[in-house]
Amino acid sequence: QVQLIESGGGLVQPGGSLRLSCVASVRTFSDYAMGWFRQAPGKERTIVAGISWNSGVIYYSDSVRGRFAISRDNAKNTVYLQMNSLKAEDTALYYCAAARSRRLRVEDFGSWGQGTQVTVSS
Repeated sequence: QVQLIESGGGLVQPGGSLRLSCVASVRTFSDYAMGWFRQAPGKERTIVAGISWNSGVIYYSDSVRGRFAISRDNAKNTVYLQMNSLKAEDTALYYCAAARSRRLRVEDFGSWGQGTQVTVSS
């Protein structure tokens, strides 16, 4: 059973920054690919960024590439999402996700956190 606890969401003005964190309660964090997804009201949940077990493969959606950065610290069982130059359209509930795979494939993500709200507004 994978438990994922997100933190770091909040209210930020357009152009501002936030860093999300997700701690995973697993025995061997490096067995997992990790990802961040988001869901805005009335929309489907979509992937924002993903990172393979050793950070060797990283994926970003087109909407955040160049503004967001995903990273992980396997010694701390933690994955991060640094979000810069935030826009109103980044407003959503952000979910941390885990996939017990050393490959990075969207369809493998099956464990989810409760989500942390990010609101970008002036």
